[in-house]
Amino acid sequence: MKELKELMEYRSDVRVVDATLRDGGLVNDFYFTDDFVKDLYEANIKAGVDYMELGYKASKEMFDENKFGKWKFCNEDDIRAVVGDNATDLKLAVMADVGRCDYKKDIVNRSDSAIDLIRVATYVSTIPGAVDMIEDAAKKGYEVSCNIMAISNVQEGDLKVALDILGKTPVDVFYIVDSFGSLYPEQIARIADVYREFAAKYNKKIGIHAHNNQQLAFANTIEAVGDGVDWLDGTYASMGRGAGNYAMELLLGFLRNPKYNIFPVLQFIEKHMGKLREQGVVWGYDLQYLMTGLLNQHPRTAIQFTKDGRTDYSEFYKEVVAMD
Repeated sequence: MKELKELMEYRSDVRVVDATLRDGGLVNDFYFTDDFVKDLYEANIKAGVDYMELGYKASKEMFDENKFGKWKFCNEDDIRAVVGDNATDLKLAVMADVGRCDYKKDIVNRSDSAIDLIRVATYVSTIPGAVDMIEDAAKKGYEVSCNIMAISNVQEGDLKVALDILGKTPVDVFYIVDSFGSLYPEQIARIADVYREFAAKYNKKIGIHAHNNQQLAFANTIEAVGDGVDWLDGTYASMGRGAGNYAMELLLGFLRNPKYNIFPVLQFIEKHMGKLREQGVVWGYDLQYLMTGLLNQHPRTAIQFTKDGRTDYSEFYKEVVAMD
């Protein structure tokens, strides 16, 4: 059992990261209104959130700019239109996927950018590519984190090799990412133990990005906090791919940290998130996401089930079991 002080004591190293635009953008192809983005930025400032992830730095060769909103690409001019010089304590982040980002061209020097943090996303199988991206971002002057995706499918031995390789790079934060929403708190504890070993060896921080397929994003993040994980991702009203993420309002409420203020988060949700749902944007826990989470599968089939407007859950269960 975790020491209560690990959950309740003030920890100056805790960093809250808002991933609403990036993970939420996967639900609506990044078509957010300018008012939505500006209000989210202001809400994060007022709430004391540490980092706001604006979206992706996606390759314009691979992804058609006419088929996505601007936060798929996070051009500097679009960012500046919202934040200006960002003369605030809120830091700005973007995600860059290994193999889906022209990072040497599209990620400019930090001195010429409003961005503070590059979040490199990788699978264990693409670690060499991640290393090159991390080194490139660090040379350009950025803080860098590395999100190891689909961690529930990684063998412990492979994970240790990956963390050892990453530890030798200038990356600042290793992230536990429960991409499929399949992990339980007991598994998070064991994974965090592995991460802690290499974080201590190389003087790195640890983060967690949880998905809610089994309604465990909250429980898994609480477990991680008790295990010494300091960088915590959340999204407003849980908006995110498929079943969504750990809710920012739950996160700030749980931390009970005088640094953070939940009220601006509630105001933003009241103003904007209901409107998105009324417009037909769909995310959040449902049976189809439970099934892929239980089976430790990528939620793409459940996402398609949702887009097709299906409600034949038992038939879908037979389909995904057959794929397992």
